[in-house]
Formats: sequence, structure tokens, C-alpha cells
Amino acid sequence: MPEKEKPNVIVFFTDQQRWDTTGLHGNPMGITPHFDRLATQGTHVFNCSTCQPVCAPARSSLQSGLYASNTEVPNNSAIPPKPGLKGLAHYFGEAGYNTGYIGKWHLSDAGIGAVPEELRWGYQYWLGSNILEFTSNSYATELYDNDNNPVRLPGYRVDALTDAAIRYIDEKNKETEPFFLFLSFIEPHFQNHLDSYPAPIGYQEMYQRNLWIPPDLMKLSGSTFGHLAGYYGMCKRLDESLGRIFDTLVSLGLEEDTIILFTSDHGCHFKTRNREYKRSGHESSIRIPTFFHGPEFTGGGRLSQQVSLVDLPPTLLDAAGLGVPGDMDGRSIMPLVRREDTEWPQEAFIQITETHCGRALRTERWKYGVISPDADRNDLHAERYEEAYLYDLHADPYELNNLIDSRRHKIVCDHLRQRLIARMVEAGEPEPQITPHDYGDRSPGMRRVDPREVDSSRPYESKRIIPCEVDTEPR
Repeated sequence: MPEKEKPNVIVFFTDQQRWDTTGLHGNPMGITPHFDRLATQGTHVFNCSTCQPVCAPARSSLQSGLYASNTEVPNNSAIPPKPGLKGLAHYFGEAGYNTGYIGKWHLSDAGIGAVPEELRWGYQYWLGSNILEFTSNSYATELYDNDNNPVRLPGYRVDALTDAAIRYIDEKNKETEPFFLFLSFIEPHFQNHLDSYPAPIGYQEMYQRNLWIPPDLMKLSGSTFGHLAGYYGMCKRLDESLGRIFDTLVSLGLEEDTIILFTSDHGCHFKTRNREYKRSGHESSIRIPTFFHGPEFTGGGRLSQQVSLVDLPPTLLDAAGLGVPGDMDGRSIMPLVRREDTEWPQEAFIQITETHCGRALRTERWKYGVISPDADRNDLHAERYEEAYLYDLHADPYELNNLIDSRRHKIVCDHLRQRLIARMVEAGEPEPQITPHDYGDRSPGMRRVDPREVDSSRPYESKRIIPCEVDTEPR
């Protein structure tokens, strides 16, 4: 492909954003009109899950296309990734792209701010901070340039990064080579030292009235009532910045020549599943808003298959015509976008570390999770796990009824246990022992789940036998 025909690529990366902040996922607050429009015009990855609901492990996966157990980043302290790994900037740079990074990095062990060149994973242009929430506040943004000089940027932090990205796009558009820009926000992540979600002035107040609260947060509460309005305000400003980035492309005549990926590293459960905000296998932690827009993705519609964060790097390379490295754990979704016949995994595989070592599967119908009673926070994997939760996402999409104690669902757990072990081995982990749940005498006399119900594409109908395969497409 001639260099001038290669598409530009922009990754618009948010931090800790739930999938249901978007209108396309049912949020009625009007927070994300730009996300909703661009996802509808392009390809909406409806069922996208992170492969690791922790910041640094997820970021290592998004740069490399590898599971965190293979980047050797099990938690936010075990960085940098193992030596010798190649990432997106290496591949795009080798293909003649100008590569740029703006924003939060969180993959360096050299301190909270400046990142040495050898730890930037090949990015040529640099305006970043290793742990941005520690070097800035919502209205005091400090990043570091290529020479590790501090750079103070004016305005609300989302706007400051967006302004920098617009300057980069305008400058690189004047050059003959295409550009690859990774724009990494800290929002809507909480501000650590304040434990608050600082929205732009006036935005929290805008959402405090008539606040829509997702069912899991309404039921389980956590920190929801003190934090959700500010969180929504941050998401609103991010969406406005997405619109500004797209307006920039239109003004420069680049909108049809630029691939945009919008995604997040993980979600947010507002202290409803543990004592903080993520690090669990629940939808609130793992499900993320994701779309692709631009060449190859226009009119792609809504993809219903289970897609993982680890699939996004090979997709970007494939869509840009660069080829997918054979050693990536993820796989390109381009065959799905093109509606080609292809074998695609029927579940997303999730690794959970740091507060505990766990593993989970998300299928079209079920969420199944296990936790190790033995592993340390620095362990990449464990030898032994115990079953911890099972949710029927058809009947209980916000996971308020853990079925792990239900004897009638034993057949479901037996089936998913084997699938989970297979995915763990496929990801390079040693084959583990998963101890089945001890039902005791807690659920006698309940109806046994029919084998044909396991991962059926619709809820069980007792008066009608449904012959179906596991995770079949909806009829």
C-alpha cells in the first residue's frame, strides 16, 4: 500500500468508563451524542470487555495485544512490562507512521511524571505523564515533553489534552506520512487524593437533577450517590472532546481517511463490589464502550459477538493494512466487520489480579467467575481456584442475583468450568485446578436446568424444546 493511501489512526482512550454511560447502551441522560453518532455511522462493538479490570495491566494489553499474564504486569505496581515486548507504536512506526502519545501512560517504574524514552514503547512524539492523576488536578494539568521537561497546559484537563491532540493532528497533517495518535485521558477516573470525580464547573450540578442510576448502583449503593453526577459530568466533557476531534478531522478533510477507536481500560462499580472501584469480574468493572469509525468500518453496524480489549490492537493493525503479528493473543475483528465466515470465540476471557487472583468468562448469556484462595497480589496466575459467582445475563443483566449457590445451575458451572480452563491454557497459563462449588443443603428440590438451556440464545421456554448450540446467534 503506498504511504499516502495509509489511513491515519487515532485511539481515543478513556479511563474507568462504564459501558452504560452511552446512549447506545440505554443511558437516557443524553451524555454521549457524539459517541452514539460515530458508533452508529461506523462499527459499534456492543459486547466489548476488558481483559483486565486494573489500569496498568489493561494498558499493557492494549499496547501489546497480549494478556497481562504475558506482558507480566499483574498489578499497578508490577511495571514496566517484561523487556523486549513490541507495541502498537513499534508496528506503526516500522510502517512509516508518525507516532504520538498524549496523556496518561502508567507503564513506567521511573516515577509518577516523566517517562524515559526507553520506556515509551516506541512513541516518537511524547507529551505524557506516567500517573497523570498524581501530576495534575482537574484544572492544573502537567505533562512532560520529549525531553522530559514539564509542560503546564491551561483549561479543564480533558480540554487541555484535546487541545494538544488537535495541535498534533494539524501539524502532522502537513507532513507526507500518516500519523498514529494515542490520546489517553484520565477521566472519568476519580481524582485519587480527593476520592472525588471532579467534573467541569457546572457539569455535576447539571446531572444532579433527575439523575438516572443504573440498577446495580441503585440496589447496592456504594459511593454512587456522592459520585455519579460528577462522573457523568466528566463523561459529558469527554464526549464533547470526541466531537471536537472529529470536527478537526472534518475541517482538515481527514474524516474519511482516519480510523478512530474509542474505548476504555475498564469500568467502574462505585464501591459496590469491593472497597474501591474496579478489580472485579462484574459487568460494572469489565464492560466498556467501544466503537471503530473510518475506513473499513463505515456501515459496520452493531457487532454482537464477544470482543475483548486484547482484540483491539490487532484490529487496528489489520484495518490499516499492516498485518497482524502471529504472537498476539488477540485477534482482529475485521472478518466480523466484513461479515466473513470465521470462527470466533464464544466468550471473553478476563484475568483479575492485584486485590485477588481471579478469572472469569463472559458469554452471550452467562458470567462465570473463580477466585484463588492462595495467590499473592504479584502472582500472574494461580494453581488453584474456587467457584465464586455465576450470573444469568439474560435474566439479570446487572448481576444482582448470584446463582453460584443454586444447585439447579450445576450443569452450567460444569460446562463453563471446562471452557474457562481451556481459555486459560490457550492464554499460556498452566492448567489450573478449579474446585466446584459446595452446594451442601442450600437449594434442595429446585428445578434442574435442562442441558439445552446452557448458553442458549434465548431464555428457556418450558413448553417448547429449543435445539441450540452453545452461544448461537439470536434467531
